[in-house]
Amino acid sequence: MLISWEDFQQVDLRVGRIVRAEPFPEARKPAYRLWIDFGPELGVKTSSAQITDLYRPEELVGRLVVCVVNLPPKQIGPFRSECLLTGFPDEAGRVVLCVPERPVPPGSRLF
Repeated sequence: MLISWEDFQQVDLRVGRIVRAEPFPEARKPAYRLWIDFGPELGVKTSSAQITDLYRPEELVGRLVVCVVNLPPKQIGPFRSECLLTGFPDEAGRVVLCVPERPVPPGSRLF
């Protein structure tokens, strides 16, 4: 299905830096609770991410990631997820994070 340029522009994809990551034992599927800093305009947003197969919380802190920041918040058990972390499945179905090739400021918008 083709979409218009205007449709694409409605999806707000931004770069953020993970500032906190911890296990999310209450989630139905293995996941982490993340706090991601999108700079002064958007601040820190939370996300629940099922990325436990390839990543550990301590190695996520400080990483730049790409997220959708204009979806409605979603309540996942006791945690409120405010953005969607993006990634691609590898051959085994494990999520590989979508990241910028080089450093860019948190809050930068994909276009």
